[in-house]
Amino acid sequence: MKAGVDYIGVGVGVVLLDTLGRVFLAKRGPKASNEAGTWEFPGGRVERGERLAQAIKREMKEEYGITIEVDDQPFYVCDHIIPDEGQHWLSPTFLGRIIEGEPTILEPDKCSAINWFWPSELESLGLRLSLVTQDDLAALRRVHPELFCS
Repeated sequence: MKAGVDYIGVGVGVVLLDTLGRVFLAKRGPKASNEAGTWEFPGGRVERGERLAQAIKREMKEEYGITIEVDDQPFYVCDHIIPDEGQHWLSPTFLGRIIEGEPTILEPDKCSAINWFWPSELESLGLRLSLVTQDDLAALRRVHPELFCS
């Protein structure tokens, strides 16, 4: 049985903010489990027995070689339904920051590019965003509207 396909999977994501107010996005690579080629707030699957915050910290270390800290609770939870791929994920997203390291792509098949972006410029850049990232971005705008001022 496959998570997200045969049953609702549980993923977790993080909106990483730097000291300037920029957000970190990753472009999903050719072997990503879904939505390949889209930009996203990074994340991954939650493993059995793992707490959400532990999962996102593990994923960031494995995929980008960084140590992060996150808020105590997710700031948003999304029903990440991908009709074209027949997938459904429950995806809580945390706000976080890097406390050690510089992001580096450690799994190039899953991630093909990374960059920091000003939230206020994301729409004008014309990036193809993953569905969950579109929802997270709308939630971020409600929680932190100051990030979207030019």
